[in-house]
Amino acid sequence: VGLILVFTPAICSTFLCVILFPALGRDDTFMVIGPSEPIVAMLGADAVLPCHVSPAMSVENMELRWFRSQFSEAVYVYQDGMEQVAEQLVDFKGQAELVKDYITEGRVGVRIYSFRASDNGMYKCFFKKDSDFEEASLELKVIGLGSGPLILMVGPEGGGIRVICTGKGWFPQPEVQWKDERGEEIPSISEDETQDDDGLFQMEASLIVTDSTKGKVSCSMKNPFLGEEQVETISIPEPFFPRTSPWKAAFGVTLPILGTLLGAVLFLVWRERQEKKRAWQAEKEKEKESKAKESLKAELDWRKANLYAAAVSLAPDTAHPNLILSQSRRQVSCIENVPQNCDIPMYQGQGSSETICSVLGQEHFTTGRHYWEVEVNMGTEGRPGTRWAVGVCSDTVKRQGWFIEKPEKNFWVVACNEGKIEALTSKSESLSLKQHPHRIGVFLDWEAGDLSFYNMIDGSHIYSFTEITFCGNLCPYFSLQGPGTSVTIC
Repeated sequence: VGLILVFTPAICSTFLCVILFPALGRDDTFMVIGPSEPIVAMLGADAVLPCHVSPAMSVENMELRWFRSQFSEAVYVYQDGMEQVAEQLVDFKGQAELVKDYITEGRVGVRIYSFRASDNGMYKCFFKKDSDFEEASLELKVIGLGSGPLILMVGPEGGGIRVICTGKGWFPQPEVQWKDERGEEIPSISEDETQDDDGLFQMEASLIVTDSTKGKVSCSMKNPFLGEEQVETISIPEPFFPRTSPWKAAFGVTLPILGTLLGAVLFLVWRERQEKKRAWQAEKEKEKESKAKESLKAELDWRKANLYAAAVSLAPDTAHPNLILSQSRRQVSCIENVPQNCDIPMYQGQGSSETICSVLGQEHFTTGRHYWEVEVNMGTEGRPGTRWAVGVCSDTVKRQGWFIEKPEKNFWVVACNEGKIEALTSKSESLSLKQHPHRIGVFLDWEAGDLSFYNMIDGSHIYSFTEITFCGNLCPYFSLQGPGTSVTIC
């Protein structure tokens, strides 16, 4: 028996649609869609990597997978209605879970806990139903706003003052920028970055400030993705800038001219004289290099005395009864043995009670720039119960009974508590210094709202209170505690 099929155009069309193309018209086809914008997450925070299907349908019985660049690098796997941990990367075990509140509508996501810098990058979500599968890409931006910037004044170099800006704990690598007080950008002379074991960036940028009229510079570190930045500013008083040698400049200009104009005989005479000068200059330069710190200190002593030096003395009527003032009113020290029944004002700071015995300077400042130096002595360094503090305060502050040396109470002070140096800000910042300060320079710039402290032993910067709005009269402020502790105005 034979069967003969005769195809008409209409029959052929129907045959092709039903027999040759059975997939057309199926209701189980779908697309996987991820977020169109990068997902932003802070270091240590949690976030969800979402994906959904279109058209909307339940994905409860599908295989769902989130992975990195390779299919085998599974962040999370969901199959047969439960989590599958066998294929999951070790770093994500116990750190990822499925968000399935809307799984019947085809909207799911993976929540990842405590993001690390290594989690930054591209991800893919993969959905499979029977033999059909689709995937979508999504990008995760991990952001770490680190600490800093912190500006340190290193010392004289290249006819100016070298300052460095440091910061750590940033991700991704931040943009570092120096600016002067007019907001104009200043290029760094060097910029180094390193990454720690967690992948976080540590930055260090250097700058040499050569213009004493631009003594205030700021360093900013900005996250390149969010655009958020942190800024720190430092003021460098003019006395810290080394004087340039006019002899060097004149020599550099006149040497080519003399070499062209002088005759052979005069040139020999000139060369002999120049050799003597060079030998003398080389000896002087060698001496300067070996004693750079001493030279800077001598320069400061001369410049500050002519520019901003303030003749500070102590006001006896402001002194605590437990303090002894010298006849010159330039030195104050503690009474060795304080009677047990003496009425002593108490200072409660950092969870403990301490005796504060203070005295003010005789001078009142309401404008201008002023500079003075003090020598501090604590006997045995770090001895329990010893403390000193220097700075400025308003002449209206409360200094009887219990009081706090903080900016919100109109005190701007740097202190040494049992050998630990700290700036008494709102949260009391502990300062890490290369050398313990025994001679401290205090520079007050009223109009700029700046109060800076310097270690005059090595010329380094200790701390600066900036952008202060002063009001009323300011007085030099000194407080000390413990036997053997004294402060001397230089």
